[in-house]
Amino acid sequence: MENELPDFKYHPDAVGTGAIVSSSEKCCCCSKSRGFIYVGNIYWERDESYKLCPWCIADGSAAARFGASFADSTPLINAGITTEIAEEINRRTPGYESWQGEWWLSHCNDACEFLGDASEKDVKNATSATVEEWKREYNQNDEGWEWVSEGYTPGNDSALYKFKCRHCNSVLFGWDLC
Repeated sequence: MENELPDFKYHPDAVGTGAIVSSSEKCCCCSKSRGFIYVGNIYWERDESYKLCPWCIADGSAAARFGASFADSTPLINAGITTEIAEEINRRTPGYESWQGEWWLSHCNDACEFLGDASEKDVKNATSATVEEWKREYNQNDEGWEWVSEGYTPGNDSALYKFKCRHCNSVLFGWDLC
């Protein structure tokens, strides 16, 4: 078992978000059992029973060997984020589970850190800047925010994903509905 997981600057707590779990399974890329395995979405032409370790994601070997990707880079590219950053998210960063497909948020000309499902407290204590950014991103108004936030609980049909800007620390919410 490896002592330290690789550093994912855009998904800094992949164990806490549930994307990586403790496991004795072998990685199909390096054939090692390193004590952790990625359980999130993998976009590739393989059976989902094949598993990847975090190290083969971080160093890009899974992407290179299998053509694997872990998140859609289109939202980042459309937001004007550099191809290098979009590719790091797409090919070397654990993704996150969502119903409609992950939509990685950006701020200050960089991809944001994905921090998992927003908590009830996160939503209740959202700053006006966070709420205004959410309304702008999803073309919503005050009534839309009230509908989403009133009675919000993580894991329900209306999901809010917490992102944080790596530069100004602004909190942003990604939104998904089942």
